[in-house]
Amino acid sequence: MRTTTHRGAAVAAVAAAGLLLTGCSSTDGAQADGGPSAAADDLTPVTLQLQWLTQAQFAGYYAALDQGYYADEGLDVEIVPSGGDVVPQDALAAGEADYAIAWVPKVLGSIEQGAQVTHVGQVFERSATLQVAFADSGVASPADLAGKKIGSWGYGNEWELFAGLNKAGVDDFELVTQAFDMLGLLSGDIDAAQAMTYNEYAQLLETVDPDTGELYQPEDFTVIDWNDEGVAMLQDAIWADSQRLADDEVYQDTTVKFLKASIKGWAYARDNPQEAADIVTAAGSTLGTSHQLWMTNEVNKLIWPSTGGIGLVDPEAWDRTVALALDTHNETGATIITQEPPGTAYTTEYVEQALAELADEGVDTSGADFEPIDVELAEGGN
Repeated sequence: MRTTTHRGAAVAAVAAAGLLLTGCSSTDGAQADGGPSAAADDLTPVTLQLQWLTQAQFAGYYAALDQGYYADEGLDVEIVPSGGDVVPQDALAAGEADYAIAWVPKVLGSIEQGAQVTHVGQVFERSATLQVAFADSGVASPADLAGKKIGSWGYGNEWELFAGLNKAGVDDFELVTQAFDMLGLLSGDIDAAQAMTYNEYAQLLETVDPDTGELYQPEDFTVIDWNDEGVAMLQDAIWADSQRLADDEVYQDTTVKFLKASIKGWAYARDNPQEAADIVTAAGSTLGTSHQLWMTNEVNKLIWPSTGGIGLVDPEAWDRTVALALDTHNETGATIITQEPPGTAYTTEYVEQALAELADEGVDTSGADFEPIDVELAEGGN
């Protein structure tokens, strides 16, 4: 296996993202000791640390804020974006946030390194990570990646790719550190690029094919979906402070309220995708109108229908993620974790209470009848 790094573009992307965050603080909504306290208007301040910029990947939280669901639960929530410059679980463990959104395998690694955080709500039931190639590339399965230039962002986003490569027995490839866009694929520097269904894949379909003068179409590409390959890992989840869950009754109660309002926000995004996309745009997202709606719709597909109710982790999916984290080797031979995570790594106690209260209020938390909408992308996502 050969490794090529195109770090300049990736670093530039992260730096640009960081500029958008100027003036954002990850500590404004928490006390010095990290605990929520009663505000002057009797609302409890809560800081939520995201794992990326303001975008519809997090539509449910912005909808909950906009629609007053957090306030209805007595919470004054501040949503803090990231841009690659903040590791959400680290901010949570350091007391700089009350809750954080992060992918499960990444946090399992942090827990093994000593972070005392606990999974309290699984939002995405399905993985959104793809490997995308041009249709005439000969890449249609993980086995076809042998001998190819494979793009990956790194930063812990690469583990499903390596799980797929390991499973297919592929060890002869060139790993290219990919920028947070699809230019490497479009320029021919990468044979198969990493993409999220809700973001980078849409970027391809928003781009004009120079050979036709029209936008690229899905049939112009082949897609490797890690859900189909059996190596999908759990992604966006809500994490809380383990020690405070153990010792602080106020924080325990706040956790139920936060989960309840957040789930209600995601139900709103499911039932009102255009309105949810508009809410995220108003919150400061710089994404184009059609791209934002695409993202809302694709994220809804990752959540709905929800097997046991949004937020309730599927034990089989958890066990699969842990097993992959233990067994998957990257290009250096390292694994995400070297031992089983502690029993405090996840709990369903708080989300079960939140779901029960929402059921009493008549909120649909399973979305059994969910149907995605059709979204027409415009050039550049505008």
